[in-house]
Amino acid sequence: MKKFSPYISLFKNKYFVSALVFVVWISFVDRNDLFTQYGRKQELKKLETSKNYYQAEIASTKKELQDLTNNSTVLEKIAREKFFLKRPNEDVFIIEDSSTAKNVNPFAPTIAKAD
Repeated sequence: MKKFSPYISLFKNKYFVSALVFVVWISFVDRNDLFTQYGRKQELKKLETSKNYYQAEIASTKKELQDLTNNSTVLEKIAREKFFLKRPNEDVFIIEDSSTAKNVNPFAPTIAKAD
């Protein structure tokens, strides 16, 4: 019992007990406890990463829009590559490389392959 006497005297101090209860309350019981704060910091990091990504996407889209409005050759290039448009009396042949990723035209009719 003699080895526990410093601890017992410490717990008899009302200021120490009050501070201990306060720390436990703030750390584990409160609405903004340590675990919640950690989760919020992780979520904030993810949101900041996605914010930076979207800001970069907005900047590239604005640049592309400026190019499309000011340069007719860029407009024609985008129309031909993305939307497979052509000039009148012109034939366009689309050759797909099977080793690269496919650029799918959402307006093209799909053809089912019989194996």
